[in-house]
Amino acid sequence: MRRRGFIALVGGAAALWSQAASAQNPGGMRRIGVLLSLAESDPEGKAQLSGFTQALAELGWIDGHNLRTEVRWGHGNIDRIRILAKELVARVAMFFNPDTAPGGGALPSLNHPGGNVTGMSLFPSELAGKSVQLLKRLLPSATQIGFLVNPSSPGTSVYTSEASAAAKTLGISIQVLNASTEQELEEVFASLPSSKTSGLAIPAEPFFDGRRDRIVALAARYSVPAIYSLQEYAAAGGLMSYGTSLPDTYRRAAIYVGRVLKGEKPADLPVMQPTKYDLVLNMKTAKLLALSDEVIE
Repeated sequence: MRRRGFIALVGGAAALWSQAASAQNPGGMRRIGVLLSLAESDPEGKAQLSGFTQALAELGWIDGHNLRTEVRWGHGNIDRIRILAKELVARVAMFFNPDTAPGGGALPSLNHPGGNVTGMSLFPSELAGKSVQLLKRLLPSATQIGFLVNPSSPGTSVYTSEASAAAKTLGISIQVLNASTEQELEEVFASLPSSKTSGLAIPAEPFFDGRRDRIVALAARYSVPAIYSLQEYAAAGGLMSYGTSLPDTYRRAAIYVGRVLKGEKPADLPVMQPTKYDLVLNMKTAKLLALSDEVIE
């Protein structure tokens, strides 16, 4: 496994279990923590939590019956997410985080992660390169594509490297654009019409995902073709998305949680890789931008 794969996993792991040895509660009530990067008022955040708890219930783990769940919301703030992660790890026997693992180094092995941590790689670094390739297919005359990143997020350099490598094979250049505040987002999009950048690739990231409606609106205001990692952007009017199928991820993650609750050791459970991806093209937005009608396979 290439090191960039490990870094991407630690920066965007889908599930993290801590203090698993204490998950066996003699009283029958197991206690887990769930940390989501979005705000509790975000419909997508509610859908993520509902999908996970429903999958657990189907396996016989029902909140309030034989399971007690503590939920925390990150509000798209990396620093807040890290603080909440540490808080949950100290309070519960098991910790599930479907967005961003709270730091740490590379796991020694994906097949044998060791220690108290295992899970699923939610957004492999290779997705950054694939996004560039797909956007280039939609914009065949493009010579430069922008790559929007939050410099304070884990894994930013890894995703940027993947995007740059993909661009090089296509014979185009990448313009890395940084934004970690609302004002910087405004400035980035406002600068694009006067630049050589033909389109924008936006990876999954808590700060961006919590502001997806705003980002989609900015892309529309400045007529910027953009590809995202979550299909919720396309549903909100974004041009195109390509990324891991989240419903499938939550179902598989719930199965792992159930296995640990029954006594299996995280160290013995290999880190899962995504097996299902969703490609969504918003045809209405594509027509408004007067883009190519080429079918992407």
